[in-house]
Amino acid sequence: MNANPVAAENRHQSLDVLRGIAILGILVMNIPFFFLPMQAQQYLPSDPLFTGASIDVWFYSHVFFEMKFITIFSALFGAGIILMVGEEADASRKVHFSRMRWLLLIGLIHAYVLWYGDILVSYAVFGMIAVYFRRMSIGKLLFWGLFWIAIAGLLFFAVFGSMALIPEEMSGTDIGIIPTPEAYQEVVAAYQAGGLERLGINAFGAAMGQVMGMGLFGGRIIGVMFIGMALFKMGFLTAQWSVVRYGMVAIIGLAIGLPLSWWGGQHMIAAEFDFRAFWVPQTLNYVASLFTAIGYAALVMIICKLPFLKLVRYPFGAMGRMAFTNYLSHSLILVFLSIGGIGLGWFGEVSRVEMVQIVLAIWVGQLVVSTLWLQVFRFGPLEWLWRSLTYGKLQPIFK
Repeated sequence: MNANPVAAENRHQSLDVLRGIAILGILVMNIPFFFLPMQAQQYLPSDPLFTGASIDVWFYSHVFFEMKFITIFSALFGAGIILMVGEEADASRKVHFSRMRWLLLIGLIHAYVLWYGDILVSYAVFGMIAVYFRRMSIGKLLFWGLFWIAIAGLLFFAVFGSMALIPEEMSGTDIGIIPTPEAYQEVVAAYQAGGLERLGINAFGAAMGQVMGMGLFGGRIIGVMFIGMALFKMGFLTAQWSVVRYGMVAIIGLAIGLPLSWWGGQHMIAAEFDFRAFWVPQTLNYVASLFTAIGYAALVMIICKLPFLKLVRYPFGAMGRMAFTNYLSHSLILVFLSIGGIGLGWFGEVSRVEMVQIVLAIWVGQLVVSTLWLQVFRFGPLEWLWRSLTYGKLQPIFK
C-alpha cells in the first residue's frame, strides 16, 4: 500500500453506509449536551422541562441509541486504520501519525472552543496506539478487545456503583451530583449570554470529558477499535458474509441487547431517577450496547447486500464519506442554536421533544447536502482540509 488517500474505487460502500448511519445516531445522544447544563445529564430531573413526553424521549434514546452508535463508530475507526495503513506498509503508518496529529489539534480546538463533548481527541490518541496492534490475528484482536472493554467496564461499574453506597441522609446536592436551582440557572444564563464565562464552563467540561474519555472509557474505546479491526479482517464490515449469517447475528445481538437496555431504563424510571440507582441502567447498557451495536451493524450489512436497495443506501453512504464534516457541522449548528451572543441563545429552553425535531431536520439536511456535494466534489470540505494537512499539499477536490 502506498501513502496516498484511499481511491473512490477502493472504498467499501458498506463501511461508508454504516459510518453514515452511526453519525446520525450519535447526534441523538449528543444534542442534549448542547442545550442543557452538564448536571442535567447526571441528574435528569434537574432539567425543569424533563416531564411527560421528554421522559419518553429519554427512555427510547437510552434503549435504542445510547452507546450503540458511538460503539459502531469506534469499531469503524479501528477498521479504518487497517484499511488506510495496511498491515505492512511503514510509509502509510507515517501518514497515519500525521493524520492523527492533525485530528488531535482539530479535536482540541473543537473541544475548547465549540463543545466540551468532543470525541476526536480520544480517537486521535488511541488511534496512535491501536495502529501498532493492527497486525495481530483475529483471535488476538478479539481477545484483547474484549479484555480492555471488560477492564473499562469494571471501572465503570465501580464509579457508578459507588453512588449506591452514599448514605440516605446525604442528598445529591450535598455531594455535587444534583445542582441547586440557582447553580443550574447560572449556567443557563452564562450560555445564553455567551462570552468568556461560557468558554470557561466549556473548557472545564472539555478537560473533565477528556479525563473520563481516556481514563474511565479509554479501555472501551481502544477495545472496540480492536474489535473493529477483527471484524474488518473477518469480512463482517465489508458485507462479505451471507444474508442468513448476518440475520442470525442481528437476531442474537438485538435479542440480548435491547431487552437489557429496556429493563435498565424502566428501572431508572421506577426509581424516579434516583442517582443511587443510576448504576443499574448504565451498567446494563454498557454490556447491552455491545450486543445491540453488532446487531445494528449486521442489519446494515444485509441492506448493503440487497441490490434493490442501492438508491436507498446511497445518501447514507454519502453521509458516511463526509462523516468528519457532518460531525463537526453538528457542533456548528447546535452551538449557533444554543449559545447567545454568537447565536440564538436557546440554551436551557429546548425540551427533549423539540430536540428530536431539531435532530430530524439536521438528518434530512445533511443527507441531502452530502448527496449533492459528492456529485461535484471528491471529498467533504473538512475531509479535504484534513487530507491536505496530512499530506502537506492541497489535494484535488473536484471530481
